Amino acid sequence: MNKIKLKKNEEKRLLFGHQWIFSNEIDKIIGAPTEGEVVEILRFDEKLLGYGFFNSHSLISVRFLSNEEIEVDKMFFIDRIKKAFLIREKIFNSSNVYRLIYGESDFLPGLIIDRFDSTFVLQTFSVGMDLRIKIIAEALQDIFPVKCILERNSSATRKLENLEERVSVLFGEVKNEVVKIEGVNYKINFIESQKTGFFLDQRLNRVRVGRYAENAKVLDCFCNEGGFGISALIGGARNVDFVDISNHAIEQAKINVELNNLTNCNFFAEDVFEFLKNCKTKYDLIILDPPSFAKNKKSIATALKGYQQLHQLALNLIEENGILITATCSHHISEKDFFETLNRASNKQNRKIKLLESFGASPDHPILPSMPETNYLKCGFFLVN
Repeated sequence: MNKIKLKKNEEKRLLFGHQWIFSNEIDKIIGAPTEGEVVEILRFDEKLLGYGFFNSHSLISVRFLSNEEIEVDKMFFIDRIKKAFLIREKIFNSSNVYRLIYGESDFLPGLIIDRFDSTFVLQTFSVGMDLRIKIIAEALQDIFPVKCILERNSSATRKLENLEERVSVLFGEVKNEVVKIEGVNYKINFIESQKTGFFLDQRLNRVRVGRYAENAKVLDCFCNEGGFGISALIGGARNVDFVDISNHAIEQAKINVELNNLTNCNFFAEDVFEFLKNCKTKYDLIILDPPSFAKNKKSIATALKGYQQLHQLALNLIEENGILITATCSHHISEKDFFETLNRASNKQNRKIKLLESFGASPDHPILPSMPETNYLKCGFFLVN
């Protein structure tokens, strides 16, 4: 087996539980490993540390798989998927909609699988997983009653692994499905919607919105398929305005509102920043759930300025004793720095804020304490005076 040997003392992060080895941590490549091959990982003194996927084209040169020698075959995937499935069953024992595999947190680095009843949507972000995607699909068919397996590998993030973007059906036939998530019906368009079809990470935070929504006039910014606003309507909001720059998202939000027999809402296919700048309406509750502003470390400073601007615009439209729910989905932005942008914004707008509650992603997105990269979602519920 081909090997990589680490530089002196570079094994500390790996031993602590982090699963990535970066190219600048490697002292020597022994042999000629191909992209996606399983290699031995050696300490500087050549003591064996474990095994992982190799990729010479990525800054993440090795993704850790196991302390022991393994055959990455169908049984390997069946075993690890079953272990992840048992946890999801405990978390969501009455639902077949959840993130089944969350990459490194489920010890399948670079693999995402979302389950929507009998439809499974895959994303692969490592060449090792990408080369084995058909085996992964076969493993799913051996475990679950599967009608469709779709790969939605259209993320630009794949370029970091030198992987092409593609969307393909691995098994069955793609059909839009209506699924129930925390008591709410959603029609999922697996081909045209973002990522795997629906953002599951905010599912419990959407439910929490209902506690603050009774008789409130609500603004759901970056509404996507309408999850937060719909939960507000179910919670007793007297009106919800949905805003998203995507016409497709707005159309899906309309469909989902109708599916749940809800009324008293308006839809705006507009840029959120422009909408907030031009809006003359005051709201009791504003929700901000934007896409990531920070795709890498270099963009952190610009992203924080963007979040502060967004918060200032929103604070200008919130009634006294109103609620602002705000989120970031970038692991590059810490909760401290993110909330600080709101603090600065409140000072600029002469408003007072109090953090009532803060949450991360739902528990089907488990966090590895040793890998801060797995802790990407931060969501705060603030009282505004």
